[in-house]
Amino acid sequence: MSENKFETVKEVEHVRNKKPSNVFYGDSEEVQPVGFMDYNEFSKSTKRIQSMEGFSKEYRDIVDYIMSITHKIWEEKGIGVIYETYHNDVVMHTGVNSIQGVSEVVSGTLQTLHAFPDRKLYGENVIWSGNDKEGFLSSHRIVSNTTNLGDSSFGPATGKRVMFRTIVDCFVHSNRIVEEWLVRDNLYIVKQLGYDPVEVAKLLAKQSVHKGPASQRHFGISEVRKGQFMPAEFIRKSTAFEIGDFTLELYNKIWERRLFNYVNDFYAENANVHFICGTDLTGSQQIQGMLISLFASFPNAAFFVDRVTCNERNQEGSWDVAVRWRLQGLHEGIGYFGTPSGQSVEILGISHLQINDEKVTEEWLTFDGLDVLKQIYMQIENDSNEKVEGESLA
Repeated sequence: MSENKFETVKEVEHVRNKKPSNVFYGDSEEVQPVGFMDYNEFSKSTKRIQSMEGFSKEYRDIVDYIMSITHKIWEEKGIGVIYETYHNDVVMHTGVNSIQGVSEVVSGTLQTLHAFPDRKLYGENVIWSGNDKEGFLSSHRIVSNTTNLGDSSFGPATGKRVMFRTIVDCFVHSNRIVEEWLVRDNLYIVKQLGYDPVEVAKLLAKQSVHKGPASQRHFGISEVRKGQFMPAEFIRKSTAFEIGDFTLELYNKIWERRLFNYVNDFYAENANVHFICGTDLTGSQQIQGMLISLFASFPNAAFFVDRVTCNERNQEGSWDVAVRWRLQGLHEGIGYFGTPSGQSVEILGISHLQINDEKVTEEWLTFDGLDVLKQIYMQIENDSNEKVEGESLA
């Protein structure tokens, strides 16, 4: 299913009548926000404002729908709820790979619960937009605590406790999740289990290659510069603050154009960024250092913002923003991902930002670093197999 479906969603407008096609807004007054509320308190609320035609009557709004089905499936072990809340032909994007069909979702859930049977999921926030006529988009940020009591694709059970963050974007229509983008910090899980991430990535790469050709080859090699042209500059249409423009300009300047000096302009002096592998960064120097290290691994990669979702908080001038993004290019520099391999990589990421008084005060930046390593070694493994086959034919 194409992302273009979102362009027809008639969503709540704020400030301007015409906005970029990849920026959407949800009216926070229609839902019961997660906030700092414990799930026990959240689940007892009966407040119902949002229209939920086509949904089961037990769900009072889109936030309640996402929180409730997550709790039922994972913590109550109601795996069959998936059949009631996922479309038969659901498409789930996990890193560079995608799976299709509700049976695949059931299978993946069972395998995860086998490895981590006591998993507890704490919903930190649900940022959303849309309506019950053309569909909702939710972005759910979750922290999980669990014990590795069963074997997994990472290796044999270790008995170790792990904590990790996941952010999941879902397109939902008529009580069914039609498309999902799942970003889990698997690199942090592997490190906490005591495994060597490179060896795990090589194992996963070998398994993937045996199932078929390296899947990331379909997107080719993207570069930030097309021909001799620099990345286009995003220009705000108004000098007045508008959250969608603010967010697009932030990612255009800092991520797409690599103007890391603008961190000082967009982030508060003591801003906190929660990066992958449990790394917390405070202040502009640490945030700049993280970004430079990441982009040093992919110095010429192209950056794309797929979607921006904005919810205004109860406090005036305070916003929750979800940004789904992609980074495509070659692993050709020494940086966060070590010695360059020259292999092509695509990173799917989702970031949640809290913005107060026109500055980012807190950010949760999530992507699957293990998937990046897997892509690097999957291509190396595939190239090795092709070489062996070629020699045998000779």
